Amino acid sequence: MSKHILVTGANGQLGNEMRNILTRREDVVAYFTDVNELDITSKGDVDSFFDNHPVDYLVNCAAYTAVDKAEDAPELCARLNAHAVALLAEAAHNHGAKMVQISTDYVFNGENFRPYREDDATCPVSVYGETKLKGEKQLLEIAPDSVILRTAWLYSPYGHNFVKTMINLGHEKKQLKVIFDQVGTPTYAKDLAAAVMIVIDAPAWHSGIYHFSDEGAISWYDFAQAIHRLAGIETCTVLPCRTQEYPTRAHRPHYSVLDKSKFKATFNTVIPYWVDSLAHCIARITTHNK
Repeated sequence: MSKHILVTGANGQLGNEMRNILTRREDVVAYFTDVNELDITSKGDVDSFFDNHPVDYLVNCAAYTAVDKAEDAPELCARLNAHAVALLAEAAHNHGAKMVQISTDYVFNGENFRPYREDDATCPVSVYGETKLKGEKQLLEIAPDSVILRTAWLYSPYGHNFVKTMINLGHEKKQLKVIFDQVGTPTYAKDLAAAVMIVIDAPAWHSGIYHFSDEGAISWYDFAQAIHRLAGIETCTVLPCRTQEYPTRAHRPHYSVLDKSKFKATFNTVIPYWVDSLAHCIARITTHNK
């Protein structure tokens, strides 16, 4: 029997990687929607979609992710990251569908000195983080049997992200300054999409909050150095700088490494090392093989 899977935010980084996986699956009927196909902030549109399509699983890849702009657009950010999540959760719950919600390391304040576990206290320090946490809470209130995957530093061959920016700037500039005192883990969107399918394909449904990123821990400076090395960029010098030298509208966690032990134990899986995944992604970007 085919699994009917709805993917919202299908034109984003994760949504495109979900599309790549699901279109190759003969046992899946997938619905890929973005704002033009389904307004997830409209209760009428969401309810109508579920009334007219059989949905077994909902993967919500849609979000307001412009972290700095969110500081000046809190209502819009909350509408997408919290209000829409509640509408999707209600529709999924009413129609017996399981929901997978993508969340973020920004629900933490970044003051830890060890990787964050799922049961650590949340304390977001930005509008983006606050709205994502509100979305988590509303989801678990409405549909407590859902899965929340918190991730970090997402990149892919699609859209705008740090990897593509560093490659472009590396070709344009002779010198770059990149922050070295913010530490986390890059996550290849293809690996996160695979993790979503591990959740859905598991013999049993394991609801709850899970952390998922690729393995390892680095600074943005280390990340930039690796990007240039793997992309063969030798004409640009990358220099380290402190956060205070590069002020941004939104405050960012200084340390946001996620502990993936729960995910690995629950689903009996191995998570790729960030360098290996980065090399794979850069090969796709440089050969335009999406």
